[in-house]
Amino acid sequence: MGVLNVTPDSFSDGGKFNSATAALTQAQAMIAAGVDIVDVGGQSTRPGATQVSLDEECDRVLPTIQAIRSISQIPISVDTTRATVAEAAVKLGADIINDISGGTFDLEMFPTVARLNVPIVIMHIRGNPETMQSLTDYQDLIGEILRFFQQQIAIATATGIDSSKIIIDPGIGFAKTADQSLEIIRRLSEFKQLKCPILVGASRKSFIGKIIGQENPEDRVWGTAAACCAAILNGADIIRVHDVKEMRDVCLVADAIK
Repeated sequence: MGVLNVTPDSFSDGGKFNSATAALTQAQAMIAAGVDIVDVGGQSTRPGATQVSLDEECDRVLPTIQAIRSISQIPISVDTTRATVAEAAVKLGADIINDISGGTFDLEMFPTVARLNVPIVIMHIRGNPETMQSLTDYQDLIGEILRFFQQQIAIATATGIDSSKIIIDPGIGFAKTADQSLEIIRRLSEFKQLKCPILVGASRKSFIGKIIGQENPEDRVWGTAAACCAAILNGADIIRVHDVKEMRDVCLVADAIK
């Protein structure tokens, strides 16, 4: 899954692709590099990010999805916590909803996804991007994330979402310290008991920068490669990345070893 942030303020590539032309050019580059899914997001979820208006998110995301769909049938996911954005995106050709709140921010999300009959990524988070870094105190990190997933999967299926259309994401860096992010990757196989595909988004994140001493997210490519390889060997099914060309090679070799 290739990250396409059409935002001015995302932690790694904010401002690079927040015009329709730049976004389409980047999407084409990712497709040429062998991406499997393009993940379009119009709301930064970096620590401390404030929420943009509904209209602003739509103005960023919808033209990009429409432009990509006009040139390719590549699967598109929309990174949003709003049911209204999700529905509009699917009508324009998006295939998957990627909700960092796991259906908790907008209670219309699950009913909307059920009606649209598309897959959804349920991610674990505490609080929201503005508050999450102060909510990292867990008694049982993996157990608490598992219980969150069990609860949200139960709500989703009761709402009418087919269980085969649910993907889980443990939320690396979202209300997680660097050590907790490492523990999640180390113990990723424990999430297999939920019988859902597992998505891991470790790309360029601060825990990698802390280990390798790189403050600039763009200098964390090889640290990201190690995290992606470990995630795959521990059971990840989907890897969400910024550097598609490099990480595709990582995935191919890690898959061969696995």
